[in-house]
Amino acid sequence: MSRQYIDCREFPSTMNCSVALSADTEGELLDAAVQHAVSVHGHADTPELRKQLATLFKTGTPPVQAPAQQKVPA
Repeated sequence: MSRQYIDCREFPSTMNCSVALSADTEGELLDAAVQHAVSVHGHADTPELRKQLATLFKTGTPPVQAPAQQKVPA
């Protein structure tokens, strides 16, 4: 089992969020990412949000330096 992560620094936002989350399981990471997206970024917890977030997971751990920003998939 590989560690997975999602890094807000990769995505443009008005708040310049610097949070990166990582976990040993996809389910644990998804729960944490959804909680962050809802409480910090104001998203609604929907099946679509969960599906979108899951597609953004990467294997490994977040880099120390901020990665280049990319567009959020529509």
